[in-house]
Amino acid sequence: MGSACSACRNPPPPSVRSANRGYSCPRENPKRVIVASLDDRRTNVSDALLPVRVWDLPTRLFHWVLAGCVIFSIASGYIGGNAMVWHLRSGYAILTLLAFRLLWGLVGGHWSRFASFIYPPQTVLRYLRGESRSDEHHDVGHSPLGSLSVFGLLVLLAAQVGSGLFADDEISTTGPLVKFVSGATSSLLTKWHSVFGQRLIVVLALLNVAAITFYLFARKRNLVRPMIVGDKPLPAGVPASADHWRVRSLAALLLALCAGGVAWLVSLGS
Repeated sequence: MGSACSACRNPPPPSVRSANRGYSCPRENPKRVIVASLDDRRTNVSDALLPVRVWDLPTRLFHWVLAGCVIFSIASGYIGGNAMVWHLRSGYAILTLLAFRLLWGLVGGHWSRFASFIYPPQTVLRYLRGESRSDEHHDVGHSPLGSLSVFGLLVLLAAQVGSGLFADDEISTTGPLVKFVSGATSSLLTKWHSVFGQRLIVVLALLNVAAITFYLFARKRNLVRPMIVGDKPLPAGVPASADHWRVRSLAALLLALCAGGVAWLVSLGS
């Protein structure tokens, strides 16, 4: 049993007596109290959340510009008529953005690279069962389910834009590369582009909105704000994405190259 303090004769607390361990009154040994306080402070600092740059500026701009172009393309496709001129231009912009994202997934910021969100099947299964390891950082960038959504949307948009290059509505609008395929092939691609592909994109976009809403209200995680400001409050030690002027300059150069490549591709049908 711990003994009473020699300075103030205070008996040890019951918890100390029951644990049968020594007791040191603060008046008798103030240095021990100070050291313990500093240790607690270090623990609190190590557990504190710090702003970490997750999404670099090029990735954020890509995300929001792509969303705007997709919405505009769907709306202009439904309107038809003179709006189809802008529908084609929006499609070229989407193709440019997709080509840029492909390259940026190789050389962009840490959490924008494909290597950070390509997960093996066992990792996805662990995530679905709620058994993810703490070192996997699924709450930082794209989670295993989020990565499937990202890749699914990118592939679907690529198929949609690619089919539009060969589409022909047989009224007033034709894709720039329609002359390189047969009439039957163009008809199939047109049906996919105007019916199936468009509906799938709308469904997947609505599922993304539903997932964002679920995480916001059920999991108390705001997925939209980090894609606007770039930062997330995270524990110390989580790697950050580079987002300095050299990274942004590289992104601008890659975007210009992709735009030039799309312009060249479209010119082949002239």
